[in-house]
Amino acid sequence: MVEEFSRIGVPQGLRADARRNRERILVAARSVFAERGIDAPMTAVARRAGVGVATLYRHFPTKDALVQAAFAQQMETCGHMLGEALADPDPWRGFQRVVVTACEAQREEQGFPAAFAAAFPDASTQYAQCRHQAERDLTTLVRRAQAAGALRADFHPSDLAVALLAHCALVATLPGDGAASRRLMAYLLQSFRADAAKGPLPPPSALPLRRLPLAAGSTLGRWPSGA
Repeated sequence: MVEEFSRIGVPQGLRADARRNRERILVAARSVFAERGIDAPMTAVARRAGVGVATLYRHFPTKDALVQAAFAQQMETCGHMLGEALADPDPWRGFQRVVVTACEAQREEQGFPAAFAAAFPDASTQYAQCRHQAERDLTTLVRRAQAAGALRADFHPSDLAVALLAHCALVATLPGDGAASRRLMAYLLQSFRADAAKGPLPPPSALPLRRLPLAAGSTLGRWPSGA
């Protein structure tokens, strides 16, 4: 499904110059949406890409078409990340891969995750299907890690949302400080380990995964009941 998503709206047989213009527009769109949200005007994207408005509309006749194409790579990355994590015979290592990749995405694409989350309303069937698949994959990964005795049994989905919100705040406050990011990431992962559980935790937050400030996780949607 993710591979199908990545091919949506990609025209066949584009000339080399047209292909370069299309890529420049998509790079500019991701940058503008990160800074100003997906309500930013198409003219701002054209200006950032260094192309005429007519050229932009020739490639993307509507704002929706541009938004879909701009976020296709993030959807593909999310799917691949979860697929690789599930394929790992060590469920804790797979879970760790997801957390590390999410934190790296936050660090590398500051401001982008919020725009990414806003780009996929529930009414969009294509994206809802991809999101629900990712949601199921993450559910499976968490349960495997808990069954293996690696992930603490009282881990709750909202713990991941809260942890990544904290990391997002760090990245926003200390942009470019990779050392601080990696150290916090290590603390988070250690706190998730089953052998780190020394006593009961306070009740979990009601924060749903759809609020994750995460380039792959924002596509995960709501955690299924009973997870």
